[in-house]
Amino acid sequence: MIVRYVIAWLPMVVVGIINGVIREQWYGNYLSELRAHQVSTVTGAVLFGLYIWAISRIWQLESGVQSLSVGFIWLAMTVCFEFFFGHYVAGHPWSRLFHDYNILAGRIWGLLLVWITVAPYVFYRLQQ
Repeated sequence: MIVRYVIAWLPMVVVGIINGVIREQWYGNYLSELRAHQVSTVTGAVLFGLYIWAISRIWQLESGVQSLSVGFIWLAMTVCFEFFFGHYVAGHPWSRLFHDYNILAGRIWGLLLVWITVAPYVFYRLQQ
């Protein structure tokens, strides 16, 4: 059962890319970089939430433990993808990648990671 959720993570990459394209092509031109990052984090949370909700309706999670396991697996996959793709494919320096984790500087990306982690559990509980 967990394997299907690992596979279900793959479209989340597409959701993230779509969210980034929307930011870069639309409101990113009108907002500061920080504000665009914050808006993008919120829109990403909504988009990921809709996707995770849909997946949880199609493939219902069997327990709270399983839903938390899925969330932590998705967290690990997301962070690994972000850092490995961001550094080795996109060529971003490590400092730029870590910059989005500085919540004291208004960078709220970490909150999106928390949401990706707990969303399967939230939707599991809502279906109970």
